[in-house]
Amino acid sequence: MSSSELKHRFPESQSPNTYDDSLSSNLMAIRATCSSANPINYILREQRLHCMLLGIVIATIFFLLFPQSSSHDHQIVTTLTKPMKIMPRMLDQQIVHYPSQIHHRVGRIPLGLKRKGLRIVVTGGAGFVGSHLVDRLIARGDSVIVIDNFFTGRKENLMHQFGNPRFELIRHDVVEPILLEVDQIYHLACPASPVHYKFNPIKTIISFLSLSPSSLTNVAGTLNMLGLAKRVGARFLLTSTSEVYGDPLQHPQKETYWGNVNPIGVRSCYDEGKRVAETLSMDYHRGAGIEVALDNKLHVRIARIFNTYGPRMCIDDGRVVSNFVAQALRKEPLTVYGDGKQTRSFQYVSDLVEGLMRLMEGDHVGPFNLGNPGEFTMLELAKVVQETIDPNAKIEFRPNTEDDPHKRKPDISRAKELLGWEPTVSLRKGLPLMVQDFRQRIFGEQKDTSFVE
Repeated sequence: MSSSELKHRFPESQSPNTYDDSLSSNLMAIRATCSSANPINYILREQRLHCMLLGIVIATIFFLLFPQSSSHDHQIVTTLTKPMKIMPRMLDQQIVHYPSQIHHRVGRIPLGLKRKGLRIVVTGGAGFVGSHLVDRLIARGDSVIVIDNFFTGRKENLMHQFGNPRFELIRHDVVEPILLEVDQIYHLACPASPVHYKFNPIKTIISFLSLSPSSLTNVAGTLNMLGLAKRVGARFLLTSTSEVYGDPLQHPQKETYWGNVNPIGVRSCYDEGKRVAETLSMDYHRGAGIEVALDNKLHVRIARIFNTYGPRMCIDDGRVVSNFVAQALRKEPLTVYGDGKQTRSFQYVSDLVEGLMRLMEGDHVGPFNLGNPGEFTMLELAKVVQETIDPNAKIEFRPNTEDDPHKRKPDISRAKELLGWEPTVSLRKGLPLMVQDFRQRIFGEQKDTSFVE
């Protein structure tokens, strides 16, 4: 049989049409049987769109009728909805640190977390006070940018922060402008010890002032930081000094005292530079529009710092506490200038850092005296150093230096009232901690890290 003669073969009793009808009937019967046997499969297969819409409606009704609530959630909302000033940062709130083993549900704000970390510049942050301030700010959860030219600062003061993602170190002189996006500026940059500012008095004064080619007086270091604060809306804190009081006729010194100063003495580069920096800061506060908040306050802060001591002081910087400690450790005589009856007040560095942070976060411009009102003569200080290091250390008297103030003691009643601050570390408690640090750096002994902070 040829291929052209091939035909579909059916049972002889059935025609092709009869066979097709029978096949269709069988398929319909099978479909009906399956549908009746498993109606759920039928609904899911044939009515998927309707099922989806029905599920959405049911879920919506459920969440409307039964919202998620708990006392924990209520506390979070209460904490976060307290009235706040609308500013570029959340300055009026505190941060809470959580142990690393505590885990929170994804998408929830931990209870008590009231603000994000700030981005803060610390000029002179590689120095004695600045490095301690950097440590406190980073421990609080902030990101810190240190600007330092290392004239008196030391990288060793900050090496423990290297590799920290919230720490940045820029080698830069503040007499040159710099542009950064920050929330706060702590302006500490300036040589503060007699050895350093007498060694380079022009550099000291130019930290505040410089003369342009047109002979117009421009403020360099402080002006640049104030200008940065104005451009980015940052809060600005100037660290001034008790030296602005000169050789005071008022004792103790209040912030309202204008001082008794010698503008042409060997110390004047530092004293007058700080006085000019205060003047400039107040001029910006009164008229330049730094950080104009809803309360129309311009957020400049001024701290007048009295004698401070502690770990990381420069060993041979000429300040009396570091001189006495280094001399006693080296078995050298303690050099007392004059008759030793001139007085000073000594605060531990952690107390000062606490005061600076409270001033920055507070609502008052200042100036504020930050110092320990405990008053010691130079002879009394020398005896405390003897008791702490070497009772057999000798005391050697030398002629007094020019313009050495006779008395210096802060009145801190304003800081107590408005900042809630006062020093807590006594000289006899803080001095041994400084001695540990000096001993390690002078002789290379094992460092004790139990400093009061």
